[in-house]
Amino acid sequence: MTDSIEIREGDWVALGEAAGEIRRVVFIEEQEVPGDEEWDGRDPECLHFLALADGHALGTARLLPDGHIGRVAVLAEARGLGIGLALMEAAIASARRQGLATTELAAQTHALAFYERLGFEAHGEIFMDAGIPHRHMVLPLDD
Repeated sequence: MTDSIEIREGDWVALGEAAGEIRRVVFIEEQEVPGDEEWDGRDPECLHFLALADGHALGTARLLPDGHIGRVAVLAEARGLGIGLALMEAAIASARRQGLATTELAAQTHALAFYERLGFEAHGEIFMDAGIPHRHMVLPLDD
């Protein structure tokens, strides 16, 4: 499936409507994250990624200026098709192009193995964010 996935990269003005809808469905509806926690006001400063298949937006992620990757979300009907992987590869490649030494994220604990396959290493204790257990993860980019 990853061959037919298109990843668009852009700002919130260009990608926010579709990315925001995916995040609303995944985080607010499915995971019951409070809206005021999901909409943290940082989207305008981020680089956003939108995954499309056959013109349909199915996943999103964002890269903050400090190298943190966040708000990685794939619609339920598209999970397991390589969309999360394609989004992460795009975000990591962008961080490298920006010359960042590392990229970091806060992973929901059920997704730790997914990020480990990309080379991220977990550190620190489990913590709660929006009522969901997470761990911090880091990926060195100076290879």
